[in-house]
Amino acid sequence: MILLKHVLVATDFSEASSVALSYGRELARTFGATLHVVHAVDLLAARLPMTQGHGYDLDRLQKEVEASARTSLAELVTDEDRTKLGAREAVIAALSPSDAILDYARDKTIDMVVIGTHGRSGLSRLMMGSVAEKIVRTSPCPVLTVRHPEHEFLRPDALEAVKRA
Repeated sequence: MILLKHVLVATDFSEASSVALSYGRELARTFGATLHVVHAVDLLAARLPMTQGHGYDLDRLQKEVEASARTSLAELVTDEDRTKLGAREAVIAALSPSDAILDYARDKTIDMVVIGTHGRSGLSRLMMGSVAEKIVRTSPCPVLTVRHPEHEFLRPDALEAVKRA
């Protein structure tokens, strides 16, 4: 029997992440699990070391980036997510988004990670890396990757039946 108590949705606020959140919500609802929605932001001081001493206040900028991400996350997670799914939101500053998400999954004993994928291939994937791929390869739990546009598994009338229940 599959038992999910904690479902993590990793988001970068893209369309693929939005679809992943829909899947994460349904999994959490179906299994009575807590929904965790996580966004990883870059550590700017590590990414922009040459800007030190050039009039940029990286600490202030880092705080602004994190505050903006928290605002976006708060808008993404609904009141229903919070009350019915016990949704927890987290913004994590890290050198590696995939490592931050994996650390969170380990720390919170996550049972399943749901993540959107952009489906990049070739040189763009080599240059940009793939957060979803690294998570799939090294996750301590099962991972569901969702690509947008995705195949719809639920019929519209099924969603209405769930809402009425």
